Amino acid sequence: MPTIEVLTRIAAPPARCFYLALSVDLHAVSTRQTQEQIVGEVRSGLLKLGDEVTFRARHFGVWQTLTSKITAYQAPGYFCDEMQRGAFKTMRHEHYFEFDGADTSMRDVFFFESPLGVLGKIADALVLRAYLRRFLVQRGAVVKRYAETDAWQTVLPAGNG
Repeated sequence: MPTIEVLTRIAAPPARCFYLALSVDLHAVSTRQTQEQIVGEVRSGLLKLGDEVTFRARHFGVWQTLTSKITAYQAPGYFCDEMQRGAFKTMRHEHYFEFDGADTSMRDVFFFESPLGVLGKIADALVLRAYLRRFLVQRGAVVKRYAETDAWQTVLPAGNG
């Protein structure tokens, strides 16, 4: 199963980074390039254990829908979301937040597998791995920008930063 790992160093406390990564509102900001919209379940605020959220987005010129569920949650160090319905055969996204005394390391570990057997494996290797890595890097940059400025206050409820 292909795995992508992205590390983002953020000059902010781990709790702020953790909650920003769980913010549905910030997710909408970070995915504007795919015209992503929330079309079901939780539509704003912070996701918590057991929450499902459905996104509709344009990838490769095609509208796709993906429902993800928060399946693990250990604030402020870790959470995991897993695809419940969508285009992948499987998809699991683990989020780790570790503080070294100065910065927070936000580590995304993204496991995925495309359908269609051998054709899916070829697509994974030729296109999807690089595309998804860029998507995660861009999302991490948005979390970083919000966490390191006062912008985090526009998306996080009081007491979560």
